[in-house]
This record gives sequence, structure tokens and C-alpha cells, in this order.
Amino acid sequence: MSWTSFLAILAMGAVTYATRAGGFWLARRLEPGPFLRAWLEHLPGAVFAALVAPMVAGAGPVGWLAAGAGFLAMRRTGQFLLAIVTGLAVYLLGQELGLPKG
Repeated sequence: MSWTSFLAILAMGAVTYATRAGGFWLARRLEPGPFLRAWLEHLPGAVFAALVAPMVAGAGPVGWLAAGAGFLAMRRTGQFLLAIVTGLAVYLLGQELGLPKG
């Protein structure tokens, strides 16, 4: 590895660390308003949906059924882990029954 590459990696690591440390420092000093607080509380679910949506779209009918079952489990129980297990179980059952995949 050349010194230029090594210094570039170190610089990128330092910038990444500074960005995260600065965000934590700022978060401890600011009191979020009601809108920002509500937005931050919903952010993990939105990120999860954005990550899962492309997989569900390409999974075909069995994937859509599994996603629907997981969504219903989440709405009824509020248990994230139970919703994931339910969706996975429905997907595996659908595959065993021979439902079409994407």
C-alpha cells in the first residue's frame, strides 16, 4: 500500500469520526422541538421500510404475502421482532407450498 493511500484512509477515518462526534456533541446541547422529536422517533421505521421495500418488490407474490403478514403482525402487536418472525414464517411456508417467487 502506498503512503498516499494510507494517508487518504486515515483522513477519511478522521473526517468520519469528526462528523459522528460532532453530531453527538450537537445533540447533547440542543433540545429538539415537538416536530423534530416526532421525526426522530419515526426514523428507524422509515429506514427499515426503505431497506426492505426493494426486496419485497422483487420477491413476487410469496414475498408480498409475507410482507403483508409481517405488517399486520406489527400493527396488531407492536412487536418488531414478532413481525419479522411472522413475515419470515409466512415466506418459508409459501415457498414450501410452491407459491410463485419473483
